[in-house]
Amino acid sequence: MGVRATSAGVPGVLHLDTLVRLRHSLRAPSGAGALRRLTVPEGMQAPLGCDAVAMPARFGPPLMSRLPRVGCVYADASQWWWLLPADSDVSLEWPSPAHYATGAVIPGTPALPLPDLIHKPDGKIPYTPPIPLYLALCRVTGTTPVWSKAVRA
Repeated sequence: MGVRATSAGVPGVLHLDTLVRLRHSLRAPSGAGALRRLTVPEGMQAPLGCDAVAMPARFGPPLMSRLPRVGCVYADASQWWWLLPADSDVSLEWPSPAHYATGAVIPGTPALPLPDLIHKPDGKIPYTPPIPLYLALCRVTGTTPVWSKAVRA
């Protein structure tokens, strides 16, 4: 699937993955020096890039028990952060009160400490599979998944 780009004299086709990356770059916070980013633990690889989903800490334990595989999870006093492959928000509306963080960039000033790593999976891949996490989060928050909602003509 592609969209032909003809504005500004730039011929060519923009593919869906290019459009998604452009959308994410528009949402990325400015001020690169002030970013607080969750990091992949040493010895692990993130071949698909990293995003993160934050949710209130009260949802953390019930979610852990519902997931077939849990990747890296970080926590502070109020939130748990789950590492996901980049672009895990494409076609998904993560339910409230979750917060999707492109590039695993978390809010706050640089002086604040980063959340602690509380779970590291065996192996080299840091990700929690996004669809099971999304479904489990929908379940614990009482939210209907987006693809289950009625479509109006």
